[in-house]
Amino acid sequence: MKNRLFDIVTDSTCDMPRAYYAEHNVECVPLGFMMNDVNYQGEDGEQISEKDFYDKLRAGSMPTTYQVTAEVAKPHIEKSLKEGSDVLVLTFSSGLSGTAGSFAMAAKELAESYPDRKIRVVDSLCASMGEGLLLDYVIKKADSGATLDETADYTEDLKLKICHLFTVDNLFHLKRGGRCSSATAIIGSILKIKPVMHVDDAGKLIVIGKTIGRKKALGTLVDKLVATHDIGEDDHIFISHGDCEEDVEYVKSLLQKHFPKTEIFAHYIGAVIGAHSGAGTLAIFYKGKNR
Repeated sequence: MKNRLFDIVTDSTCDMPRAYYAEHNVECVPLGFMMNDVNYQGEDGEQISEKDFYDKLRAGSMPTTYQVTAEVAKPHIEKSLKEGSDVLVLTFSSGLSGTAGSFAMAAKELAESYPDRKIRVVDSLCASMGEGLLLDYVIKKADSGATLDETADYTEDLKLKICHLFTVDNLFHLKRGGRCSSATAIIGSILKIKPVMHVDDAGKLIVIGKTIGRKKALGTLVDKLVATHDIGEDDHIFISHGDCEEDVEYVKSLLQKHFPKTEIFAHYIGAVIGAHSGAGTLAIFYKGKNR
């Protein structure tokens, strides 16, 4: 961090632990959600643990999420500009949220007030800890002494090599988000069909396969990673999950057979993404040759 020549701003859909942002001196702008008439985790919202969130989700609560607006984003960027620092902003995929557009609007407005400062906004086209993994690469690049433009260009080149593979346990959450029909959700649940999905080059969720049964789906995620990875000795694998830690350990055990020296880091899917993917979702993220 001592060699960093600019500041980094991102949003909470990276799904990294809160302590991570503080440790790496990253400004994190929170997205939020409403649940049971309570506002959570936005600028002025109540706080809730991931475990409690998923308990409420399983009990039938139906949260609604909201994106970052330009007005919310501006002070998080302006704080650095006032201190004389340039800023790199890494945003949630524009294929899944208007948050990237809000950051771009905020940066454009601030550029007029701070003509001597530079702001680069990078649409990650990533989600959850895919965005978190890209952020981790960005931090390492920035801390190596790279300039703002060098780091932003590096990020643009790398982002479509950050692969996302995931499966959900409950198709009805995908139905609610418009990702599958009611009939598909009902029939799929009866037959225990589990979709295998990824995030494509446009940053959108795409079904790329289906399996029968949970264990088969988890194994398929690992098989696809093994077939498509470009993981070197300095790369990591990230796993995010919707409160299914036993499945995380199972997937870790499969991955460790192929990558015994690779660090594998796991954390909860945050509430904003979890509201759409549901409890029991499991995702793996890694550097690949392409998506």
